[in-house]
Amino acid sequence: MHSTLLATLLLIAGFSTSLSLLSCNDGMDPKQGTPIQLKYQLEAAYPSLTFTRPVDYQHPGDGSNRIFVVEQRGVISVFEDDHASSTKKTFLDVSGPVDDAGNEEGLLGLAFHPDYQNNGYFYVNYTINNPSRSRISRFQVSPNNPDQALRESELVLLEYDQPYDNHNGGQVSFGPDGYLYIAVGDGGAGGDPQDHGQNRKTLLGSILRIDVDRPENGKNYGIPNDNPFVNTNEGLEEEIYAYGLRNPWRFSFDPETQQLWTGDVGQNMYEEVDIIEKGGNYGWNITEGFHCFEPRNNCDTAEVILPVWEYDHSQGDVSITGGFVYRGPTLSELTGKYIFADYASGRIWALDVSNPANPVNTEIIDANFAISSFGVNAQNELFICGFDGKIYKMKSL
Repeated sequence: MHSTLLATLLLIAGFSTSLSLLSCNDGMDPKQGTPIQLKYQLEAAYPSLTFTRPVDYQHPGDGSNRIFVVEQRGVISVFEDDHASSTKKTFLDVSGPVDDAGNEEGLLGLAFHPDYQNNGYFYVNYTINNPSRSRISRFQVSPNNPDQALRESELVLLEYDQPYDNHNGGQVSFGPDGYLYIAVGDGGAGGDPQDHGQNRKTLLGSILRIDVDRPENGKNYGIPNDNPFVNTNEGLEEEIYAYGLRNPWRFSFDPETQQLWTGDVGQNMYEEVDIIEKGGNYGWNITEGFHCFEPRNNCDTAEVILPVWEYDHSQGDVSITGGFVYRGPTLSELTGKYIFADYASGRIWALDVSNPANPVNTEIIDANFAISSFGVNAQNELFICGFDGKIYKMKSL
């Protein structure tokens, strides 16, 4: 997710743990220089509900009008998608095996199977220790209680070692092709000391893609035949879909274009937004954003896909939280724009890449809490997870 340093930065900056309504100001964005013409508020989507470090917001796609919120400590809560909701139930508690000792460790992602309504399968990504590693598991809902998962139904699909306690990625999400995509950071520390980002013989520093419906070769999953590094006879990890990522913290598929967007957390100077292509190399640790990282000058970017946007750390923005291309029903002026944020500063932007040669990034909200994640409900309305314990949604003034 974000470096341990950020927890300290938030305390130093005095970020509040509460929020009522926040809005942007008229004028010019002081960093990007783009006109701010749209005004929004954040409001608590479920004012009676509070969570502990919520990191994911999902709906099951089964027509039940329910929302599932993932807490980093290892708990998934379920409740009705209603502003007046005042009670939540524990859907799954894996806080026992979950290791959340590090700022970026814990239960980090949840994905419901596209046929969840019939098979009851869902998938999670969490960290464990002794040794430290990430685990991707499948669980099943109780046939007698739709608000209760069967803890004993866990089937471990995949595990991979984590040499440090940060840069765990953590998201799992089904793509429009029905395959499960998994965000994997570079293993942590600073500067990618073990050179995982450019090493396709490790799963680290990548977006993975696996087939959960057709297990093969003794594994609890299969590998799609069109994954880019299948049968290369070079010892490459065939699960890899794209690589060269430092810490892809939150990715999403645009339901209209089917493009895969991610925010990739930078080292100490630049944060970036990427559109992920199959087989793509996104540069880490050759590049950070558009800039050379190793070496600092005259790096070879011939094979690197550069980001569609970057921002620097000069305004207190130091850790990107990837979001969604807005396709919701209420904020039509944001339709087609990529909504993302900075975890530490709380700033939220709308990125317009309709003209790829001249993207426009507009600040729309400046929140006073750490933004850990975004999510959408069954109507594709956008929601925001705050580390003040609340879930928010945007409202135009």
